[in-house]
Order: sequence, then C-alpha cells, then structure tokens
Amino acid sequence: MDKHGLSLGDAAVNYLTSLPPEESKAKQQEINKFIQWYGKDRPVSKIAPIEIETYAQWVAKATVEAQKKLAPVRDLLAYLRKEKLVRSNLAAHLKAKKTPTKSRPRSKPKQEIILTPEDHEKLKAQLASLEKERTQIAEELRRAAADKDFRENAPLQAAREQRDQIEARIRQIQNAISTGVLVQEEKTSEEVTVRLGSKVTMRDVSSGDRVTYTLVTKNEANPARSKISIVSPIGKALLNQHEGDVVKVIAPVGELHYKIESIE
Repeated sequence: MDKHGLSLGDAAVNYLTSLPPEESKAKQQEINKFIQWYGKDRPVSKIAPIEIETYAQWVAKATVEAQKKLAPVRDLLAYLRKEKLVRSNLAAHLKAKKTPTKSRPRSKPKQEIILTPEDHEKLKAQLASLEKERTQIAEELRRAAADKDFRENAPLQAAREQRDQIEARIRQIQNAISTGVLVQEEKTSEEVTVRLGSKVTMRDVSSGDRVTYTLVTKNEANPARSKISIVSPIGKALLNQHEGDVVKVIAPVGELHYKIESIE
C-alpha cells in the first residue's frame, strides 16, 4: 500500500507492534481514543495541524491529566513523522493550553435581592420555561451523542454549551427566589413618603427643570422610561423623603439638588 494512502488505524497498529509489549499495552488506550476521534480509515497524510490542536483542547476539557493522556498520541505523531508518513511535525501542535491560575478574589458582601410580587412571578415563569428547555436540550444531547463521528460533532458541543448556560441561569433564578426579600408596593403610612413603587416629580433647584421618576427594583430599572433603581444615587437620595423636601444627589458633574414636588 502507498505510504501516503495508509490509514491512521493501520499506521497505529504498525507503531504499537514496533514497541515492547508492556509499552504497547500502556499506550494503546489513549491511542485508540485518538483513532476513534479522528477516524481510523482516514489517511494519515491528510491529518491537519488544526485537528491536532482541536484534539488537544478536547482532551484538556475532559481531564486534569491532559499532558499524561496526550503523551502516547504525541509519540505516535512523532513516529509518523519519522516514517515520513506526514510532512510536518504534528506533535508540536499537540499542546493543551493551560488556564492561568488566578488569585482568589476577595469575597464581596452579598447584595440583598429585593423583589416585588411582579418580580417574583416573572422569575417563577422564567424558571418554568428554562426547566422545560432543559428537558428539550437533554433530548438533543441524546441525539447528538448517538452520532459516532466524535471528530466533528458540532451539534453535541453546541448542545452541551447551551445546557451549561441554562443550568447556570436556573441556579441564579432559584437563588433569587429562595433568598430574595419580597416587598409590597402599597403605601400604608398616612404621611406619604418616597418608597419602592413611588412616582416622584421633582424640580432641579438650580435650573428649575422638572423630572419625574418611578422607583423600581434593579431588575426593573429602565432610565429611558423614567424608571430608576432604588439603589441608584438618585433612588437612594429619594427613599423615605417627603413632599417639599430638598434632596442632594452626588453625580459625576458634582452635587445636584432637587425639591420634591409630588409623590404618587
């Protein structure tokens, strides 16, 4: 058979049989994984460097012992080069990129999650939708995994990434629902004060311009619709204030002073 038409499966057999029995046995498992991934019937002359890099990253994601797992494959690729079955040194491309070790960040105090009844219902609806989507993704994973061509199984990888995103969002919503503080927007005090849900009209003391804002939670904030968060600089300044009060807001341009004209 022409050397350049030799399949990877046959080349691997030739390599393993050239080794002492113990060494051959030790390398066989990882070399077989590489053959299954690449395709045993594909010509070795067609192996591309980018495929070798992709395989290395695939192994790195699957195990913390990437270098150990890749060593037998690296030896096989060196053998192919030595036997002039490939034109380039493919072993040089079999490198699993290391994730830089990051110093452990200081833990930040957890911010209290404030939810209105409307927020709470929206989160529950989102959770139900995501749980339904999670079931659909599980089915897609089963179908993608049935494809035996692991070398270029893009649907399987895409389904896994989507599953991870959904799982992360589900955890976030479950945490918000279980730890969030449920607040009511109704005003119960006889004396009207600014609180969550209040619509406040105020006048800039310097320019005389009037603005109207509705105080909402961080999740509902939408400055374009005049909805500001109660944790924003203006929101914090307005909370618990009364009609006629003058509030001070620290802004990038300096101090701003507003007089509250009405609270709804």
